[in-house]
Amino acid sequence: MHQPTNCPKCEGRMVTGFIVDIGYGAVAASNWQEGEPKKSFWTGVKQVKSQQHEITTWRCERCGFLESYAA
Repeated sequence: MHQPTNCPKCEGRMVTGFIVDIGYGAVAASNWQEGEPKKSFWTGVKQVKSQQHEITTWRCERCGFLESYAA
């Protein structure tokens, strides 16, 4: 995955980061889940760990634009 160096909106500098996911007793980086969401009685939505990809996000220091990728 190629990190964007300049913002596509304003040409500002892009910096690497991640979106925080806060759950019951846990804090983690967000993941992308393949497929449509299916309800789960216990967790809200069913998850298939093998179909998940961690999300990396870049933020423009000038305008705040976010660009995310799930490698």
